[in-house]
Amino acid sequence: MRTTRATYAVERLKTRSGNPRYAAVALSGGLFYLVDRSSGADQKVSAPLPLDEFVKFVDEFGPQKPRKASKLDLAFEEQIRKSKS
Repeated sequence: MRTTRATYAVERLKTRSGNPRYAAVALSGGLFYLVDRSSGADQKVSAPLPLDEFVKFVDEFGPQKPRKASKLDLAFEEQIRKSKS
């Protein structure tokens, strides 16, 4: 179960970045690190991290998914900015 969250985080990164060669490596003690295998060898991208920190790191790593916002969301944000001024 613990590795499933790490695996899903890496799958999201693969989709966002377009690089299918990222992988999560699990260590004893519940630590994980991210590797990039696109150069043919395992290249460490992160230090060993606990599960929650690893998932947070992977979600923030690489290109981010553009935020979807409707016209109403944008208009509401504009109203909030105007009211703060």
